[in-house]
Order: sequence, then structure tokens, then C-alpha cells
Amino acid sequence: MKPDMTLISIITRHEKLTELRDALYAIDVLGMTVTPVEGCGTQLGYESTYRGVKDIIHVRPKVLVEIVVSTVPVDAVVKAAQSVLQTGKIGDGKIFVSKIDRVVRVRTGEEDLAALTN
Repeated sequence: MKPDMTLISIITRHEKLTELRDALYAIDVLGMTVTPVEGCGTQLGYESTYRGVKDIIHVRPKVLVEIVVSTVPVDAVVKAAQSVLQTGKIGDGKIFVSKIDRVVRVRTGEEDLAALTN
């Protein structure tokens, strides 16, 4: 039987990345992919002035952290992320949880749980 594998995607502010990484390391989540992204939600945009010219910026810079877990409980990851990211202000971010059907390590051909571990 294949192990349950779950993708957890976390979108949040850049300045929270180190705190988030440390909280995830503390619960034995060691592998993650971090990507700079831009987007907007309820924040919409903001007005900026550059060299005297006003401009409306429609997206804000964020960071996307992606983690695939199998042995660490999903709820533990979500709670750890929420505990460091939640400020109560608009822009704290979102956490998306999705099932993963298959993982293949390209170098060795290992699959699923074997591909997730070192």
C-alpha cells in the first residue's frame, strides 16, 4: 500500500520565511521549496510613487513555500505555520493542502516515501 503523501503550499510575507523555516524544522520538516511570487487577495493593490510618478501596484511580493509530507502529520505542519504567520492583519497568507499521487526521485528512480527521504 502506498503511503499518504500531502503537498502543503504556504504563501506568506518574505519577512516571515526564517521564522517559518525554523518552526517547520522543529517538527522534523526538513525539505522545502521556496519560490518568490507576486499576487493579490483582499489586499488588492497599493499606491506607490517612483521619481514623482504615482503608480498603483496591483500585486504584492510574497514567498511560496512548498512541502511534501508523509511521516509528519499534516495538521502539525498547518498549526506550526499558523503559529508563526498569524498576525491578525490582512496579508498573513494562505495555506493550501493537496494530496499527492506519486513522487519520483529523478537521480535514482526511487518512488514515493523512498523518494522523499534522504
